Amino acid sequence: MSDEDLRETVERVGAGFDLGEYEIEAYLAVLRHGELTASEIADRTEIPQPRVYDTVRSLGDRGLVELRESRPMKVVAIDPEEAFADLQTSFAEMVASLEEAYTTPARETEAVSLVKSRSTILRYFGDVIDSAEFELVCSLTPGLLERFADDLEAASERGVSIDLVVAPVRNAPDPESFDYDELATTARGRRGVTTPVLAVADGQYSVYATQGAVRDDPEKYGVIFNRSALGFLVSGFFGTVIWSTANETLHESETTVDVELPRTYASIRRCVKDLQTLDGDVYATVHGRDVLSGDARTDRGRVVETKFEETEEVATLVLETDAGRVDVGGRVAAYEDVEAHEITLAREHPPRE
Repeated sequence: MSDEDLRETVERVGAGFDLGEYEIEAYLAVLRHGELTASEIADRTEIPQPRVYDTVRSLGDRGLVELRESRPMKVVAIDPEEAFADLQTSFAEMVASLEEAYTTPARETEAVSLVKSRSTILRYFGDVIDSAEFELVCSLTPGLLERFADDLEAASERGVSIDLVVAPVRNAPDPESFDYDELATTARGRRGVTTPVLAVADGQYSVYATQGAVRDDPEKYGVIFNRSALGFLVSGFFGTVIWSTANETLHESETTVDVELPRTYASIRRCVKDLQTLDGDVYATVHGRDVLSGDARTDRGRVVETKFEETEEVATLVLETDAGRVDVGGRVAAYEDVEAHEITLAREHPPRE
């Protein structure tokens, strides 16, 4: 389709749907009753009597109704499949041509983006969930939970560890009738509409927004950390502020479930919790940075100790490496030797890429 033809098609489709308020009221009234007179349309709608004839003639010109010039004139509904057939064809042709003209934007170039469109924010939520390879944390409204339930279940089925918070919890699906276990490793409820919505995949790719932003509030916005190192800010906020104050348990995985190794973690909290369920020697490879110098470093060794508080505010593991003992903490660690960005556990020996 040429550019000129495409423009004409877009204009034709647009004109086909450009119905005014009176036209919509009249069309729906006729559609529901099958056949009405002008007087009956005026009685059943808020269209002023003098405007009814112009309105129905406009509908007739568009091929949406049939006008029978009797006394009184009758307005007869046409099967919508027939009435909109040409429009459907034009619309399908337009979409196909627009797809050909579409150039995928290079979203990877922006490390941090601000977005206001609700549809864009929701698209990023889906993208973050779909991109998770080993770990996902989410804070969702009940409505977003329903919207992304299939995506979360798919992530769970491919072995992703998922920590889920639903807020406000008063509107969350009842655990007795909703299968949280199919789409989350652990699910909790949190009080209040003040809880932001967010999703973080593998500790890096993340989206953060207020609940107002996903209700189409034009004054609100979402922030996208597109595989940026700053993504840990959202992950850290989730762990220290949202997760720790989500007090109602919706689902908790059985502690007796075997953890299959090798396994990779972005969250040291999740890693240490799993380590405490494992018997025998476990080895780890930790990618992160030196707490004092800030330099990137990789440490490999046997896990000899773990520290974990019930509040989940402290989580540490200790490695016995060739260079000695190394204390490993999570993001923004201060007291340990290493701030871990990615931890991989394995049996028999430290995993290597």
